[in-house]
Amino acid sequence: MEAEIELKLFFPENKREALVSLLNSLPHSDAKGATHLTNSYYDTPELQLRQWDMGLRVRGRNGTYEQTIKTAGTVVGGVHSRPEYNIDIDQAKVNLSLFPQAIWPQGADIDAVQASLVSLFDTDFTRMSWHIYIDESLVEVALDIGSITAQGISEPLCELEFELLAGDAQALLSLASRVTEQIPARLGRASKAQRGYRLAAMASPLQLETLEFIALPQGGSLKQALVTLLETGLDRWQQLEAMLLESREARAQLPLLGYRLRACIRLLRCTLEQFSLLDDALQQAFAAVEAHLDFVEPGLSLCELLDNDGALLGNLSEPEGLLDAVNLQLSEMAIPQQIDAMLMDVAYGHLQVRLVSLLMAINAGQVRIDELQSLQIFADTLQEASWQRIVELMPSNAELSSEDYQSFAKALDESIFVGVAYGELYRQKPRDQFRAPWQDLVLGIRTLAAYRRLREIATHLGRDIGDWLDNKEQSLLFAMEHSRRSALKVQPYWR
Repeated sequence: MEAEIELKLFFPENKREALVSLLNSLPHSDAKGATHLTNSYYDTPELQLRQWDMGLRVRGRNGTYEQTIKTAGTVVGGVHSRPEYNIDIDQAKVNLSLFPQAIWPQGADIDAVQASLVSLFDTDFTRMSWHIYIDESLVEVALDIGSITAQGISEPLCELEFELLAGDAQALLSLASRVTEQIPARLGRASKAQRGYRLAAMASPLQLETLEFIALPQGGSLKQALVTLLETGLDRWQQLEAMLLESREARAQLPLLGYRLRACIRLLRCTLEQFSLLDDALQQAFAAVEAHLDFVEPGLSLCELLDNDGALLGNLSEPEGLLDAVNLQLSEMAIPQQIDAMLMDVAYGHLQVRLVSLLMAINAGQVRIDELQSLQIFADTLQEASWQRIVELMPSNAELSSEDYQSFAKALDESIFVGVAYGELYRQKPRDQFRAPWQDLVLGIRTLAAYRRLREIATHLGRDIGDWLDNKEQSLLFAMEHSRRSALKVQPYWR
């Protein structure tokens, strides 16, 4: 058995030559040439191996064959660690009996699995490889260009894998950091097998539950809390990125997915700031990535107007022309192209790699976390500071307008993030009662923004709906103001 420790990056195919040149130029880089590899992935029609969290393939290379099975492993940030078993075979035919019996679940009928195996999908690619010595470690770098094919459908495969052969896993991040400083590459969460299952339509559609609160370790230290927050944020970032790419043709889904991605990135930035780990370079990288998500607010406003067949327009007469204009504006925003531009910005992938590197350094004790105060006191202090900022921005004796609410939206979001990060440390009932009206205000702010967008569209079309909009906005503002003043009187749950 071998235990792979590897990091994977996805990159655009037109950057292949730049990548090759960069890898050749690195100190202590030994090019190993190119090899053509064919791979068939097997499972039963019921996906029994996948249910056991196993992946099975037969690889062909220069007329020789090898069967490999990978068993359950872990992914932390973007670093994969997964046990695998490789066995040379005479022909491109799987023989499960050659693998150690100990790897199978107790009571598994391996003969029945063997009899049911079918080839589900194939990968065909050329691999260029290098051995690179860095920081007293040896890393094998593999650049794969080819395709994944299932049921006659193909998609391109452009991956760069860093596998640790000897030494410290931090060497993987050091190399990846050098690459992402110059090449637009991003962390690769999905393995070739996972992508193949999706292409073969044998995997569920990507989905991610709304993150209410992060499950911090009970009685844990500040270091454990920080690690959990970073792991959760990075994991969700990669999942949301995959969902954005999968949903690129569904325009109405992209603004909300972008909003969730931006929230995830803001949560990571806030976490680093809370632990005094946000340096100038990281701050600039966060700002560069978030700038690509400027489509979120206008996109959400347009989608709000379209939601439930234009229910927000309610009793407005002849809404069809307005809805057509809304649809046109959403299309003209070209959100898929904006997402592509974000992924092509070197700041995007480099930030991901820096965060994973920081996470590993914290885990290894190379970054010191001050443990002079308990996690509970730390959380109480953050909650109070966040709350005081909101009280200063939204004092109970002030009359807030729609423009005021819009300007406070980011501060309110970030205050809610503090609750998402540390809310699990508090009793559920007072916590949820306190947070509910503030979450309602966030939704109200989104609706006010939608009304503002509708006003602009109507003006452009020469439609006079000013009185109707004024009534809608005033009714919503009245409810929001009542909710806000009531919320300001509630005793904070951390005191």
